[in-house]
Amino acid sequence: MTRALLAALLLAFTQFAWAVEPNEVLTDPKLEARARTISKELRCLQCQNESVDDSAAPLAHDLRVLVRRRLLKGDSNEQVKDYIVARYGTYVLLKPPVGPETYLLWFGPLILLVSGGTAAWAFFRRRMAPAQDLPLSDEERRRLDRLMDEPR
Repeated sequence: MTRALLAALLLAFTQFAWAVEPNEVLTDPKLEARARTISKELRCLQCQNESVDDSAAPLAHDLRVLVRRRLLKGDSNEQVKDYIVARYGTYVLLKPPVGPETYLLWFGPLILLVSGGTAAWAFFRRRMAPAQDLPLSDEERRRLDRLMDEPR
């Protein structure tokens, strides 16, 4: 029983162990730590909701290798990210910067929440408002008189 449980746990966590392949790891631990930090901030363009560091997709592998190559050339973390954003767009960042092209992404949910709340408030306010007694027009009064005079 315990062997089966241990095997299940090992299988559950294997995808994370396979993400960064041994041949990708840099020999300099400081550069490797920087590469892992950058890779955690980049979106896998194939998986879309996973960082490049966690993804086992071939495209994620290519991006991890690209990050490490740029670091070996002497680029700073920001230069590496800028290079990748220039090639793939801001979509590659898991946390895109606030800017004109991302306003809808950052503020869209808030705008929807506020406009939905305002619409619901207006709907219920109108529904709860007491009915107003408006005077009848001459045509409405004649029609009402005819209806009242008809036998049942």
